[in-house]
Amino acid sequence: MEYRQLGRSGLKVPALSFGTGTFGGKGELFKAWGGSDVAEATRMVDICLEAGLTMFDSADIYSDGAAEEILGQAIKGRRDQVLLSTKGTFRSGPGPNDVGSSRHHLTDAVNASLRRLGTDYIDLYQLHGFDALTPVEEVLGTLDDLVRVGKIRYIGCSNFSGWHLMKSLATAERYGLARYVAHQAYYSLVGRDYEWELMPLGLDQEVGAVVWSPLGWGRLTGKVRRGQPLPPTSRLQSKTSNDFGPQVPEEYLYRVVDALDEVSKETGKTVPQIALNWLLQRPTVASVIVGARNAEQLRQNLGAVGWNLTPEQVARLDAASDTSLAYPYWHQRGFTERNPAPV
Repeated sequence: MEYRQLGRSGLKVPALSFGTGTFGGKGELFKAWGGSDVAEATRMVDICLEAGLTMFDSADIYSDGAAEEILGQAIKGRRDQVLLSTKGTFRSGPGPNDVGSSRHHLTDAVNASLRRLGTDYIDLYQLHGFDALTPVEEVLGTLDDLVRVGKIRYIGCSNFSGWHLMKSLATAERYGLARYVAHQAYYSLVGRDYEWELMPLGLDQEVGAVVWSPLGWGRLTGKVRRGQPLPPTSRLQSKTSNDFGPQVPEEYLYRVVDALDEVSKETGKTVPQIALNWLLQRPTVASVIVGARNAEQLRQNLGAVGWNLTPEQVARLDAASDTSLAYPYWHQRGFTERNPAPV
């Protein structure tokens, strides 16, 4: 397993991380993701560690905390072998202060995650979303305090816009507070918006991308093709969840899948492996989070590392997945002498 520097930090993380959203299966949303119990989760952790994948990502809202509890049980006795990444900010209770990034909620959320995970520190703690109601100084001051007392080692954010992230980084620099070294963001061959603003920001400010949903909500599993029905287990047709992700025009999706199929025939790799490998060659990407319902899926995803697509194959996938840019990015790309594209 390749290890990469996480942003402007000394921490090295595996190129692939394991997402634990499939642990627990509580509630309509997470039941559609999966329902691994402690025994199955432990086997997944075994397979990951055998392959050198040592970072496990969770969140306090995954299956109402059950995912963290199961992960804690699965790594019991080998905490020193793993990196734990989890997230907070989203609503975790009925009260008015059970949501957001206030000092009140973040302090409670971190303590609860530590308890569920069965550990006294979290390697990477990320805000699950931006809280526009809490001053940035309060948010970063709270996270800095948690770093100083040893409950958190590194901090990151998730689903921030460019100005959210830049304002936070500037505030951290101004007051000498812990800064975000990671941005957990959606990025895939059928979702390249990350490249418009967040990637240039990540390059300039040295913030590593930790990519979630790299297969575009199951669209790039190789099971979704022109003229074929969706597989029965696809999240795209789940009756218990509306978690379909952003809409992707059908013809655009099929164009990308056609290109993946071509490269698959050339390389002997699966469609998901190619989609993941493409991401691993993008600027700023430190780690790509892979999930799995079972050991077979996990082993397939682990096959995305240890080799690289050729520059010509990357260019073909780039062309197939290219889309029109929003303003002002299309305008800036017209003046590449002063505004070179990051990819």
